[in-house]
Formats: sequence, structure tokens, C-alpha cells
Amino acid sequence: MLQELAANRLLWMALLSSLIAQAFKLLIRYLQSGKIDFHVLVETGGMPSSHAALVTALAFGVGLQEGWDSVLFAVSSVFAFIVMYDAAGIRQAAGKQARVLNQMLEELFGEKHEFKEVRLKELLGHTPIQVIVGAALGGTFACLSMPLWMP
Repeated sequence: MLQELAANRLLWMALLSSLIAQAFKLLIRYLQSGKIDFHVLVETGGMPSSHAALVTALAFGVGLQEGWDSVLFAVSSVFAFIVMYDAAGIRQAAGKQARVLNQMLEELFGEKHEFKEVRLKELLGHTPIQVIVGAALGGTFACLSMPLWMP
């Protein structure tokens, strides 16, 4: 089983696409701040979306390997659209709500609030452009790396 998993080139190509997106996040943060911030590798959100890169690379890879008219391509494409919609829609909205709630608590209670809870995490999702760039990265990487992983 582990041998078969290790031999799944499509899986590793998709995961590598996500890692490349994460590396871009690190580079972008460095260019913005002049410091290497490895924390960006475990944060949600940011440019480009590694989730979008992962699922788009997977869908493109399935399309390239199994055919654009295959059931597997249809399933992976629907999965990709759900993940990207969630990243840019629902998670982005939840982050905006967290920002408003944090601001309300600060305005109501200032520094003296007696809540034991920490501030809500505000950066949960992606902007649509972050998702589009992540998807473009994933699709491009799948197409360019195809000769390396296709049997």
C-alpha cells in the first residue's frame, strides 16, 4: 500500500503544486517586509492560494491522465470549484465577521475586557484574485510537469 502511494505521481504533483504556492507566499512576504517569516507557511489566506493550486493541479492532472471527458475529471473539477468557492466566499466572509466582532469587543470593553477567549482569527480565506492566481499556478504547473509524471 505504501509503495503504491509513493508511486502515485499525480498525487505528488498536486502536493508539489501546493508547496510551490506556499514558497511563493514566503517570497512575497520577504519582498514586502525584508524578513524571512516562516510563520506564513502555516497561516491561512495569502497570495497565492495553495488550496486553489492543489485542487486545480489535481483536476488538470486527472484531465490530462484520464481524459477531459472522464468521470474522474468531472468529480475532481467539482471538488476544485467547491474548495475555491469556500476559500474565496465562505471563509473570506467568516474572516470579515471575525474582524467586526473583534472591533466590537475592543470598542465595548477596551483593554479591560474580562473575556477569557483570545481574539478571533481574521485571516481565514482568500480574495478572489488570490484564488485565481493559485488556480492558474496549479493548472500551469500540472501542464508543464506532465511529461515528468505521466506514465
